[in-house]
Amino acid sequence: MHPVHPLKPFAIPSDWSPEQAMAVVDLLDELREHIWARYELQLLEAYREHYQPPRVEPPLAARDDEQPF
Repeated sequence: MHPVHPLKPFAIPSDWSPEQAMAVVDLLDELREHIWARYELQLLEAYREHYQPPRVEPPLAARDDEQPF
């Protein structure tokens, strides 16, 4: 499993035009699509391992001849 890295802030220019901001968003969307197309199965497995709660085995049932505490 890959380590989880906290988001590191980075500077986003405050003087972009709406068109420039949209171009960056479009680029990121396309990049995401390409990554998913190439690594879909591996990414799904990584997400499953990371976000699925750990499996807990149910306790063994007490035997009939044992008295509970």
